[in-house]
Amino acid sequence: MPNPIFILNGPNLNRLGVREPEIYGAETLDDIRAACADRAMAFGFNIEFRQTNHEGQLVDWVQEAADAAAALVINPAAYGHTSVALHDALKLVDAPIVEVHLSNPAARESFRRRNYVTRVADGTVSGFGATSYVLGVEAACRFAMKRSD
Repeated sequence: MPNPIFILNGPNLNRLGVREPEIYGAETLDDIRAACADRAMAFGFNIEFRQTNHEGQLVDWVQEAADAAAALVINPAAYGHTSVALHDALKLVDAPIVEVHLSNPAARESFRRRNYVTRVADGTVSGFGATSYVLGVEAACRFAMKRSD
């Protein structure tokens, strides 16, 4: 089996299902994990799915993905708007990077319009709730398969 698709999640995403469901939806992170695993499996990939509230941990996992991932799907959450360290770590990743967001940051508060992750991602999927992840995983799998040809 090929290297896994890494799916990394930033702060507060562990609270999905109870955190502002009018913005983020009713699905939990476990629901999203299951949907991502199913979609990746349809393309012949396993996933490595993780969530942290700590910036340094997220950077460490991005570095791990740089060495071991067929592709990286990342929801940086608030760190997308603030973390130069995350941006710099993502620049080390040679595999395809797909950024996902449950909501559409461009349609929200003005501070969410600056994004350090978008600048290094191959593509972004946002605004479709939990479906953003499924679409992001599909894109990541397709990018990874194209690279391996």
